[in-house]
Amino acid sequence: MASVCVEINRRVDLERDQLSVNGQSVAAEKKVYLMLNKPRGLITSAQDEKNRDTVFSCFTGATLPHIGPVGRLDKASEGLLLFTNDTQWAARLTDPASHLDKIYHVQIDSLATPALIAAMQAGVIMDDGTPLKAKRVTLLRSGEKNAWLEVVLDEGKNRHIRRLLEANQINTLRLMRVAIGGLLLGELAKGEWRELSAAEVAGLKA
Repeated sequence: MASVCVEINRRVDLERDQLSVNGQSVAAEKKVYLMLNKPRGLITSAQDEKNRDTVFSCFTGATLPHIGPVGRLDKASEGLLLFTNDTQWAARLTDPASHLDKIYHVQIDSLATPALIAAMQAGVIMDDGTPLKAKRVTLLRSGEKNAWLEVVLDEGKNRHIRRLLEANQINTLRLMRVAIGGLLLGELAKGEWRELSAAEVAGLKA
């Protein structure tokens, strides 16, 4: 026989307990996992005190529960950005101890020398004491005056790649995240989003 509990401080198991408020049943909110191809120029925030456009403008008209971004991309950056209402899943992905690889394609304002690639992988200590380095850097292609690099990070600090390049007297022209773990941005169009499959969600938990 079911028992009724009215204790305010009792922990609730949403898989087993039945909840009601004023006689109306309350169900657990469905967990959603989304990926967005973030365009440049959008703030990774639900609201902005300067009234700048945010990434949530990409979800206008969609029927979704309350979701939040998993990690960040700065205003000038673009590419793969995850969203969910599963706070535990998000916390696991953003935990520095997870060492989840994130892959970026970065256009720089100079040619990429072997010395630059070595310096980025060796790392630097910033003036504020923050250590910054890349797990791996690979030259993708070169032009006459600039180059594209693939940069792999297994940690993420504020403006990590931009600051690392600036410490080596290099400016970032374009920065795009193309993968998180085994999840690839693929052919998803700029400003478009889609739900992750169960296999993709499970793969990012691994």
